[in-house]
Amino acid sequence: METNIATTPFGRRPMTLGMISSQVTARAVPKDAIVHKWHVFQDIKDARIALGATDRALAILDALLSFHPDTALYGDRELVVWPSNEQLIRRANGMPPTTLRRHLAVLVECGLIIRRDSPNGKRFARKGQAGEIEQAYGFDISPIVARAEEFKDLAHAVRSEKKAFRLVKERLTICRRDIVKMIDTGIEEGVPANWGRVQQAYQAIVGQIPRTAPRQTLEVIAEELEGLWAEVREALESFVKTQKVDANESQNGRHIQNSKPDSKFESEPGLGNKDEAGANVADTDNVRSLPKRELPLGIVLDACPNMLWLVKGGGGIRNWREFLAAAEVARPSMGVSPSAWEEARTAMGEQQAAITIAAIYQRQDQINSAGGYLRSLTDRAKAGKFSVWPMVMALLRAKLDASKAAGNGAEAAAADLETAGKVVRTESRLEISDALRRSLDKPGRGS
Repeated sequence: METNIATTPFGRRPMTLGMISSQVTARAVPKDAIVHKWHVFQDIKDARIALGATDRALAILDALLSFHPDTALYGDRELVVWPSNEQLIRRANGMPPTTLRRHLAVLVECGLIIRRDSPNGKRFARKGQAGEIEQAYGFDISPIVARAEEFKDLAHAVRSEKKAFRLVKERLTICRRDIVKMIDTGIEEGVPANWGRVQQAYQAIVGQIPRTAPRQTLEVIAEELEGLWAEVREALESFVKTQKVDANESQNGRHIQNSKPDSKFESEPGLGNKDEAGANVADTDNVRSLPKRELPLGIVLDACPNMLWLVKGGGGIRNWREFLAAAEVARPSMGVSPSAWEEARTAMGEQQAAITIAAIYQRQDQINSAGGYLRSLTDRAKAGKFSVWPMVMALLRAKLDASKAAGNGAEAAAADLETAGKVVRTESRLEISDALRRSLDKPGRGS
């Protein structure tokens, strides 16, 4: 007796290596094997990419498994289902017949099912006298039983990889967050370190992170970030320990540790570090002896020509508004925090704070912590012991010395300094301080 369950033709199909492999595996299924079909299907879903299966192919496999009446699949029984294309399309949530055939082929190639074709290519089952199925043609799902352990191992490996990937992403996120916070803390607290270079190192590492990357790549980047994290942490901890050991140190001792002790910039009046400020700048504490008028923009730009690098298009700086805009660009590039900048503007005034930023930017290669240095000058400004005049005069003097040493442009540099001196001398007949006079009258090192 023959019962035609489904009569959907498939036509002639070529035999592939995937089909042969699946048939060999199916024949090797242990007769005593028993698996839960939906548990195995979950493993297949998790290992989908490793198996080469598509989402739609798995939707079809889900539908095929639903046509088998039992949840448990036994290795000693026939495991063939014979739904028509129309039935499969309905249970697979609808798809064009061509798409159905393409993804059925994917299931075969992945070794998840085996085609059991009838002589005429139709799907049906032949039943015996008692109603039992003697022969069925359709899709054999016995690989689900035969490869259950393989699917389980693959799924475990995929889940482990996903977990490792998630953990390295968490490491990156936490490390990036901590480094940014520690850098901000170092700048805010004036910890002696070159925070500008630290920020550049951080950006260089973070810039390596691609939008999509394998876990191994992220592991390498995470190790680099953790190394930077350890360095920044050590710098902060060392500073805290130093503060605890030296209980008599001033609480606002945000000094600059100059890695170039012979630096002309650090030894000039008004531009020394905090420790040097006690000796060098003390002579200029009498700011009442300094000019009351504002520094001319031209003199400031002569002393701080590097500010012109920050102007878009190289159009120059024509007024104080453009100068202030350039200072706003210079501040973050030196690692000066917004709070330190705002505090300086409040204590000095916006224009004076911008000139201070310009002077620091001019010699930033000789200052390890621009933010800490600005805060120390801000503290002096609050005490009425700071003026930008000595800073600008020191830079002009350095420019003159450099010109003399190079043997060119000395006349122009001397003219700049002389112009600044005239502005100082003609200001309401005020007597300038001895320190400033020494700065102006000091002979050049190259003479």
